[in-house]
Amino acid sequence: MIRTLALAAAATLLAALPAQAADWRRLDPDNTLVIDTSKGRIVVEMRPDFAPKAVERVKLLAREGVYDGLLFHRVIENFVDQTGNPDNKGGGSSHPNLAPEFTFRLKSLDHAKIAVRASDGIAGFIGATPFAAASDHEAQRDAALGRRAWGAYCPGVVGMGRNAAEDSANSEIFFMRAAARRLDRAYTVFGTTVVGQDVVLAVAVGVPPANPDKMIKVRVAADMPAAEQPKVEVMDETGPAFAALVDKARKAKGADFSICDVTVPSRPAR
Repeated sequence: MIRTLALAAAATLLAALPAQAADWRRLDPDNTLVIDTSKGRIVVEMRPDFAPKAVERVKLLAREGVYDGLLFHRVIENFVDQTGNPDNKGGGSSHPNLAPEFTFRLKSLDHAKIAVRASDGIAGFIGATPFAAASDHEAQRDAALGRRAWGAYCPGVVGMGRNAAEDSANSEIFFMRAAARRLDRAYTVFGTTVVGQDVVLAVAVGVPPANPDKMIKVRVAADMPAAEQPKVEVMDETGPAFAALVDKARKAKGADFSICDVTVPSRPAR
């Protein structure tokens, strides 16, 4: 029922968009995480350009089968679904902890959609993942390194959990049920849910939940047989259809507009 309602809602939205075939792109199987849960399937577009070590670690753990069968052990309404600990509490994997990847550097904006440009910074999308970054003036000072940028914790964004120490991320991951921008530059963003946000919202709530849901099987799409890989297209964030979607949201929200008011649409591949 959840999947049926989500597909119907997506079809209604997409019917209203002036999108042509050129406005859509296929997911890269090497950077697509497929999570089959007790509530349905979640598909994540991973961003190694945001957090290469985090993406590398998540792929490794998926390939080792570490994530299979783990519970969503901490789920807070209007906040996060937390999972990925082998002890289903707070312990990490046998691999070393990761250095923080809270920010990254943008040498160019050619592959980004800028939705907000203000005197104190910019914000937009790279792939399906929302980001914020330093202002044009700061970018000029940092030209040799590239503009400082970071993932924005909007609904659907996926991050690496950690303990109090900033270098304690290991295997834990979390899915945003709602926006929580206070997490920006404090927790590593490594991707965004492009299919299954309805599943994220359906996961049983609790700390821990009385009857927790679980990740049944977690795979990198490239490792799956071709016939089993998710056939998904995501709207090209640099194209005119997505620009129109952003403009519509901006007009509706006015001065209160945020990149968290926009979600990059997806659809079954054609």
